Amino acid sequence: MKFSMLAIAAAALTAGVNGFAGTQMPAARTFAVRQSTMLKATEVETDKMAALATAANEARGLAMDSIAAAHSGHMGLPLGAAEIGASLYGSQMTYNAKDPQWMNRDRFILSAGHGSMFLYSWLNLAGFDLPMEEVKNFRQHHSMTPGHPEFPNSEHNTPGIECTTGPLGQGVANAVGFAVSEKMAAAKYNTEEHTIFDHHIYALAGDGCFQEGVSAEAAAFAAHEKLDNLIIFYDANEVTLDKMAEYTQSEDVLKRYEAYGWEVYDIDGHDLAVIEETIAAAKASNNGKPKFIKCNTIIGKGMEETEGTNAAHGEAGVPYVDNAKKNIGLPEGEKWFVSEGTRDYFGEVQAKNEATYNEWQATYKAWSEANPDMAKELEDAIADNVMSADDMIAAIPELNAGAEATRVSGYKVIQEISKLVPNYISGSADLHGSTRNYIDGAGNFGAGFDKDYAGKNLYFGIREHAMGSILNGIAYHGIFKASGSTFLVFVDYFRPTVRVAGLAELGRVSWILTHDSIGVGEDGPTHQPVETVSGLRVIPNVDVYRPADAEETVAAFVSSVTRKEGPTALIFSRQNLDQNDAVPAMERRAGALKGAYVAKKEEGDLDTIVLATGSEVQHALKAAEGRAGVRVVSMPCMEAFERQSDEYKEEVLPSSCTKRVAMEAGVSGLWYKYASKVVGVDRFGFSAPGDIVMKELGMSADNLSGVLDSMQ
Repeated sequence: MKFSMLAIAAAALTAGVNGFAGTQMPAARTFAVRQSTMLKATEVETDKMAALATAANEARGLAMDSIAAAHSGHMGLPLGAAEIGASLYGSQMTYNAKDPQWMNRDRFILSAGHGSMFLYSWLNLAGFDLPMEEVKNFRQHHSMTPGHPEFPNSEHNTPGIECTTGPLGQGVANAVGFAVSEKMAAAKYNTEEHTIFDHHIYALAGDGCFQEGVSAEAAAFAAHEKLDNLIIFYDANEVTLDKMAEYTQSEDVLKRYEAYGWEVYDIDGHDLAVIEETIAAAKASNNGKPKFIKCNTIIGKGMEETEGTNAAHGEAGVPYVDNAKKNIGLPEGEKWFVSEGTRDYFGEVQAKNEATYNEWQATYKAWSEANPDMAKELEDAIADNVMSADDMIAAIPELNAGAEATRVSGYKVIQEISKLVPNYISGSADLHGSTRNYIDGAGNFGAGFDKDYAGKNLYFGIREHAMGSILNGIAYHGIFKASGSTFLVFVDYFRPTVRVAGLAELGRVSWILTHDSIGVGEDGPTHQPVETVSGLRVIPNVDVYRPADAEETVAAFVSSVTRKEGPTALIFSRQNLDQNDAVPAMERRAGALKGAYVAKKEEGDLDTIVLATGSEVQHALKAAEGRAGVRVVSMPCMEAFERQSDEYKEEVLPSSCTKRVAMEAGVSGLWYKYASKVVGVDRFGFSAPGDIVMKELGMSADNLSGVLDSMQ
């Protein structure tokens, strides 16, 4: 139901704050906040409102022209949410278009990434370095305006884009990650004398985002941890792609968010005065509740032929662009029109923002002089300055481990990593006791109990998908290196976020995934991953490390915090593994860092190469005993190995030796790149003690020995 704020106010005064016919209202407390907002709305400056209204229509025009030129895109959101963009970029957000990486800028995330022309239009109007020519090149090859917003990477570098969005719902959870990072940074770096971090996180999302489960997981986490620096706009246009929204949903989203513990607002999403006052009220409210603003909008507003229908979602309105532009007052026949008045207005906005920026710079300078060590740490964190991988490997003491699970080795290593990388944080989806990634003495992040916002350990609850997206959000925010853990088999709950992390080249994020194979044992095939490691390996730009022992685990962790081009999955065992002490610890570390190395060199002429990874390396070493011409290669990370020089790869895997067998307790397919025969597990496991499952499914030195005998 569409309604104006004044109509709501009049009806509420007549019928009481608990609701009135045809409209479901939130509880009295939140409605009282909105009632106050409505009464103030008439006081907002008329000139400013006129300038914002003009800018909103010109942003609509930019979106229409670019989508029409591309014959592709989504017109509904840019037209329907234009007033929200005008208020944010033209008034409420703090940013510096000339320094888009300013650490204390407000962040805006377009969770409904299909509406990307909304974002590109406002970035251009706000003065970011996104030329009109790039706006015109929407969705074209090598343009700065791809179909969905992409975090600056090797393919695109569009200033003002805070994260990659498109998969619906993830942007909401990313925004929660941004809010976590800001709270953590404020707690860690602000002092009584100087406030360095005090910005807000904004996100715009639609019905599709709120139907996706990841947003629900993240919303519950945000409310529980009292992330009151987070403001979400619900573009409530009552439309999804196939049908009107009522066809597939009937819940009251506003009440759902209120039940989570959010402060909720219900407004006319086209009333600029009300939007202005509502955002101002949300920013000023520091009551420990994230803010949820339901903006009742008309999808495709201004295009009479399609507005308010599901046809407005995509490019169906292209034939009506000229008429729509005329209807909203834009000059006939002129494309990509921006008035001089709008440019002048945003020049004033930039001047105001620069004054705020300069004042902050003075504060930062005073803070840096008073806290030089903390300033150096922060600047290193933002620049992602860490010691080299080789130096870090040398700085971590040898573990001298006996037979132990790599998850146990990982617990030892993560303590050292936390010391060497001060901005490293970790978390778990309710499995710290099993995944063993808790950072000792670092405190727990959050609100209440024994938690505070400076803590480095995050408790995500049983919310794997949210955890993955929140970790990405923390990484996008650009200060902390974030890792999170669960059992390997459950990575499929957040696989979409792993894919986006690879695409966005998020070197600041990693995942600690334990209980890595059929060796899990008694929990049975529901918890025994067989396809999962290979499933991660096929995602581009994701390094997958499955170390064979404690020293390889050191290399895996070091790689995860020193690699800047993309994320890393660390795959650890539940069961104890032997240590390959025949190779010195530092040689194992250096070799593992390169992805593969010779774990046992042949005696005399090379006849056969056995490749293995993780828990199967110990079987390969045993099977090779007494076989003079057999070389064993440990390959903890295929991706790292592929980046090595041709000379190194030839040194480890001589092309002259074609008699090769690979062994891994998982599906065999990928190993045929390196070997002509593979001992793998191309079926699901079963419930039994882990050693029995391993033996029955061929993961033993005896079985591998038989295979080697058959190859002679």
